[in-house]
Amino acid sequence: MKQLTAATLDTLALQARQSPRRRANHNLHEELGDPVQRLAIAMEPDTLVLPHRHPQTWEMLFPLRGRFLVLHFDEAGRVTERTVLGADCQVLENPAGTWHAVLSLDQGGIIFEVKQGPYMSVGEADQAHWAVGRSADELNAWYASAHVGDSFA
Repeated sequence: MKQLTAATLDTLALQARQSPRRRANHNLHEELGDPVQRLAIAMEPDTLVLPHRHPQTWEMLFPLRGRFLVLHFDEAGRVTERTVLGADCQVLENPAGTWHAVLSLDQGGIIFEVKQGPYMSVGEADQAHWAVGRSADELNAWYASAHVGDSFA
């Protein structure tokens, strides 16, 4: 049996705080080739999640600890949806091919992700061109204040 205990989540949050990327994950799936990917991801508020898409799969997210801002974008980078997981919503499913970004709003935040496998890294074509090369501070500050209809200038 696989479990995510309080101790596991505490350790994961500590690993994220100590990581240069400011995030860490704990996989429940055995291998990257598994047909269903299931993982807890600890994210600090200063971690950078570039806007990206997964053309091959939907992605389900729900908060285990803390709140997470999820933004959806159109091709041009205009915000089409803004959701706060852990406040406005408890479970969110991103449709395949949807441009999105996630911002942890709380220290020690942990989000759970489920998507179809096998694991595929996000390629250059699936990263938003308008955000590549931007700093974490710059993008995260914009994410935090962006509303539906806004575009990154």
